[in-house]
Amino acid sequence: MVSGGEWIYGRNPVEEALAAGRRTCTEIVLPPRTDHEDAQIARIRDEAVSRRLVVRTMDRPQLDRLARFGHHQGVALKTSGYPYVEFREILADAAEDENALVVVFDHLEDPQNVGAILRTAAAVGATGAVVAEDRACGITPAAARASAGGVEHVKIARVVNVCRALDDLKEAGFWITALDMGEGAKRYTEVDFKGKVALVIGAEGAGVSRLVRKKCDFAAEIPMPGGFESLNAAVAASVAMYEIIRQRSCGR
Repeated sequence: MVSGGEWIYGRNPVEEALAAGRRTCTEIVLPPRTDHEDAQIARIRDEAVSRRLVVRTMDRPQLDRLARFGHHQGVALKTSGYPYVEFREILADAAEDENALVVVFDHLEDPQNVGAILRTAAAVGATGAVVAEDRACGITPAAARASAGGVEHVKIARVVNVCRALDDLKEAGFWITALDMGEGAKRYTEVDFKGKVALVIGAEGAGVSRLVRKKCDFAAEIPMPGGFESLNAAVAASVAMYEIIRQRSCGR
């Protein structure tokens, strides 16, 4: 058994965890084998067997409890905890990439938002992500599920102090942009996202904290002519990340 490990669940999160190979895995729960097995389940089973994992079956109520009633799709994997990296590793990777993108979470607490944002970060090829150690959601099984396995392909560091991390990013040549509204904010399409960019996502409800906002070079807002006050954090982050990609692909 993996000491201090956890169960991640859902077909995509499990398949991506096995493919990435960053976690230590010991056992897996799969549906009983059939003559007409689903292709994805067959791939997961073949990989589990090749890794010599213990393959088990469970009845639905037992697996529901194991996954804490998350949407498991009949699949769960016993692994080591999420493999965070040291923040300095992200800085080292960024030193080799003039268009590095780092996503900074300013104390988000909803694993669905965290996972969805990291799914987009993986899709756009972000250099890494930074999350706070305290008063914030880490990479839990629920966040991994919401990311559809994307968390397995993004380097994520936990830091004691988000403001200090932003100082280190600035020293490494990053321009810091907060997704935030209010005084001094520019329309997100008017912010120059070329070069090394750190994108700060504020907490649900509270938004970007005052101290973190002061560390940012820019604030970017997304217009909402329909009358809503704000977008979901994950939606706003996705819009901003794809604007970054758009600017870089078309030279602004």
